[in-house]
Amino acid sequence: MVLKGIVRCSWRAQSTSTQLDSASQRDHSGTGFCFELTEQQKEFQATARKFARDEIIPVAAQYDKTGEYPVPLIKRAWELGLMNSHIPESCGGLGLSTFDSCLITEEIAYGCTGIQTAIEANSLGQMPVIIAGNEKQQKKYLGRMTEEPLMCAYCVTEPGAGSDVAGLKTRAEKKGDEYILNGQKMWITNGGKANWYFLLARTNPDPKASAGKAFTGFIVEADTPGIQIGRKELNMGQRCSDTRGITFEDVRVPAENVLIAEGAGFKIAMGAFDKTRPPVAAGAVGLAQRALDEATKYALERKTFGKPIAEHQVVSFMLAEMAMKVEIARMAYQRSAWEIDVGRRNTYYASIAKAYAGDIANQNAADAVQIFGGNGFNSEYPVEKLMRDAKIYQIYEGTAQIQRLVIAREHFAKFKV
Repeated sequence: MVLKGIVRCSWRAQSTSTQLDSASQRDHSGTGFCFELTEQQKEFQATARKFARDEIIPVAAQYDKTGEYPVPLIKRAWELGLMNSHIPESCGGLGLSTFDSCLITEEIAYGCTGIQTAIEANSLGQMPVIIAGNEKQQKKYLGRMTEEPLMCAYCVTEPGAGSDVAGLKTRAEKKGDEYILNGQKMWITNGGKANWYFLLARTNPDPKASAGKAFTGFIVEADTPGIQIGRKELNMGQRCSDTRGITFEDVRVPAENVLIAEGAGFKIAMGAFDKTRPPVAAGAVGLAQRALDEATKYALERKTFGKPIAEHQVVSFMLAEMAMKVEIARMAYQRSAWEIDVGRRNTYYASIAKAYAGDIANQNAADAVQIFGGNGFNSEYPVEKLMRDAKIYQIYEGTAQIQRLVIAREHFAKFKV
């Protein structure tokens, strides 16, 4: 209750000062780097860290085994203010900076990335409305998220189109003051738990139309007639996250639920990624840090040849490499978040952070399993779950390969000016 009181009284009361702090950072951005967190940021971090270690870690393995959606933990995160932290104050949210939100995300992911993904998928679903919604849309759909622990989802990927967004087949046809949606989406996180969806659909029937003009973004209420929710997918890792296919058959959506205008959907969808890839990278860093911590504790306790295995150079060097990777990945996501908060386009840094953090999460988890030896291959120990959970960071919100395409494109553009 003390923790809850701190969040509700301090976080909400100080949300204005958070914005002032951000403005102050912008004013003094020319004074050089500072690696020190503010006292408020330390409080956010400590709150999320305590929640992860005291409430998530003790039950994470059980949720992984059952695949049950972690409703009690999501409600608790909402009560503590650890969800929806980026929703504007005008809609009842905290309006925290991206940097602040990433600090929270890393700590929650340390406890369980399945739970973190369920929470972060809310951010992805909301982001198109945050960056492109009008005042009425924001107050209606973001406002309700601050009034009760509701979920939403980003509904873009299809069975035949993931990274190739231009290949989407879902169509929206305007009839009067409504649009009729037909199509199928796949791998939708929170798909079966969402209160509403951000959905991308083709509104231009011309197959030669460019992606920048062919697609439109919609806000779709999840209880709209014609929506059929598929079975929960049984995934390799992050098993308590809810991932499903969703079919839309003659689903009627009012024209007032269009974001900006017809043809603006692709830019909105891609723009959301610039904002959400830093938190995804932060989640990967949380997992990588957990792998390092678990491997270090084990290496200091496990003895071979008369001494802890941490004292064998081969193991100590593995741990040193893991630590190096965590620190570099953390700086990468923090830089990409900072770029957003000072008002800069962060596409280049967001893709670097997402690609590198996703890779090191997988590398650290695999190394942790190796350090645990036979025990690492056993589900009674935590690192095999980390290894399964890590893989998705190289796939969702843009694969590791797509990130490299983006980085290369942004890099080459510097030489074409």
